[in-house]
Amino acid sequence: MRSTPRDDDPDPNGHDPSTEPPSQAGPGNPGKKRSFWRELPVVILTALVLSFLLQTFVARVYLIPSESMEPTLHGCTGCTGDRIVVDKLVYRFSDPRPGDVVVFKGPPSWDERYVSNRSANPVLRTGENFLSSFGLAPPDENDLVKRVIATGGQTVQCRNSEGGVTVDGHRLVEPYLDNPEMRAAAATNPCLGREFGPTVVPAGAVWVMGDNRTHSADSRYHQDDQYSGAVPVDNIIGKVRAIILPPGRWGVVSSPDIQPE
Repeated sequence: MRSTPRDDDPDPNGHDPSTEPPSQAGPGNPGKKRSFWRELPVVILTALVLSFLLQTFVARVYLIPSESMEPTLHGCTGCTGDRIVVDKLVYRFSDPRPGDVVVFKGPPSWDERYVSNRSANPVLRTGENFLSSFGLAPPDENDLVKRVIATGGQTVQCRNSEGGVTVDGHRLVEPYLDNPEMRAAAATNPCLGREFGPTVVPAGAVWVMGDNRTHSADSRYHQDDQYSGAVPVDNIIGKVRAIILPPGRWGVVSSPDIQPE
């Protein structure tokens, strides 16, 4: 007596299914097309989740909107500003160093001129907030970019009679100020703006200034707040690594050693 054939048994009529060519999708076999449309939402969802994780924990692209970091970073009202990559991991394992260019969320006293970039329409605003989570729209917060000049516990000041900014009594070495506009301004005003200090940077904070020293509302202009003008390290989003757009501006953003031994 012959038992009922298993899946791996030959056909009782002598037909071996293993010898058949694999089926192909075609006009009469839409299996592959249906599979693609079933998988597409999964692909899109995966891409959005990966984008969210990268933007939140690893790196994010920011647009430079103003001239405060010229010529290191280019930006101006109505023009195409630089797009920069900000490393969000580095300060999880190390502290900000003098010379680093950082993006940070402005403390309350820095928000006086900030205007929300969100629509007044609640539906559109919800959509903008959603897109922002995936880096497809800018965040609705006062994110700023400056260079770290001094860190917690250091004393920073500027006197024209001393030739510029000093930290713990030593003049800074600032190659990013070596451009025609800053050299011309420094000839009559070495501080490139108001004199200030001496100010002791609070622990857990950094003193920041723009490279376009004559057009930057930086730590010098917020010394009456609770941080004496400094920015808490917890407000720092990350370190600027490179310019990625426009193509003619591609390049690494350097972090020179500005405090001599």
